[in-house]
Amino acid sequence: MLSLQLFSSGSVIIFDLAALAATITRLEKEIASPSFWDNPSDAREVMQNLERHRSLFTRYQTFSDELEEIDTLYQIAADLEEDDEITTLEKQLADLEQKLRLFQIEVFLSGPYDRNGCYLSVNAGAGGTDSQDWAAMLLRMFGRWCERSGFTAKLLTASPGEMAGIKSATLEVNGNYAFGYLKREKGVHRLVRLSPFDSARRRHTSFAAVTVTPQVETGEVNILPDDLRIDTYRSSGAGGQHVNVTDSAVRITHLPTGIVVSCQNERSQHQNKEIAMKVLHSRLAELLHKEQTQKLEELQGKLEEIEWGSQIRSYILHPYQLVKDHRTGVETGNIDAVLDGELTSFIEAMVTGN
Repeated sequence: MLSLQLFSSGSVIIFDLAALAATITRLEKEIASPSFWDNPSDAREVMQNLERHRSLFTRYQTFSDELEEIDTLYQIAADLEEDDEITTLEKQLADLEQKLRLFQIEVFLSGPYDRNGCYLSVNAGAGGTDSQDWAAMLLRMFGRWCERSGFTAKLLTASPGEMAGIKSATLEVNGNYAFGYLKREKGVHRLVRLSPFDSARRRHTSFAAVTVTPQVETGEVNILPDDLRIDTYRSSGAGGQHVNVTDSAVRITHLPTGIVVSCQNERSQHQNKEIAMKVLHSRLAELLHKEQTQKLEELQGKLEEIEWGSQIRSYILHPYQLVKDHRTGVETGNIDAVLDGELTSFIEAMVTGN
């Protein structure tokens, strides 16, 4: 008999349907209150929360109905010894398990910005050319993960290294739960390999830091024009002749906080400024949220994680091949697959705590 206990403790998913229904009822009562819209910002958050919980409830019921149907049909096929039908149902069950795995992750992603898109930045650390090359490898790795996972990643800005790689770069990642999935990638990533830039082929250790910031609505933060310094400059790197001969790139400095953002990959200065302002709003909203809630770990991780020597993950190419996450203990010897964007096991372990 095929085991179909997908919804019980210790199997594919743990889910408290009664608690979810109670939360939906509570939020609906809150929305019905005459004073609900007195604080529009809080009201929007409640509405989004209700939408999320309703979606989870509906999808859970759909999965439950599908599971019951598979169970019934399997018992009939088993009694009639219809092997072809049993094979088909087992495939349907495997597909359902995959859907439930992704569903469970979304259940865990309940932070205030988890459903949003995000900005992911990579910055080369100590190690000179090797670290700049490593930063470029990480940028490609995250871009490939986005492709594999159905997210879209757009390069906003990149500062090329002197000989190879990049000094820094920022991706705009769009798609549901992009921030929730990627926020725990923030921190220092360490690479150990035989350096292709060392004529003696000695082993080098390189570092690069990753930061992840949620996208937010521009109305969440009020930015005064007098608090900004806006500089324009000539774009560098790929982008065609136009970006190389005009001062289309934009760098914006928020003077009170010292936050600096830039964008250079659009053709016009206006477009680059618009995107840079969106990034600035997101970073200021994150800072404001951190100050108000004292929950730095939820949005950006612990501060010490971006300091050199406190890496979250190591990628070792020599003398053996291993990728190990130092927070969860998840590891794999298939480093080529990881560098090509196969990050699922690392990200899911951080999200679910398994």
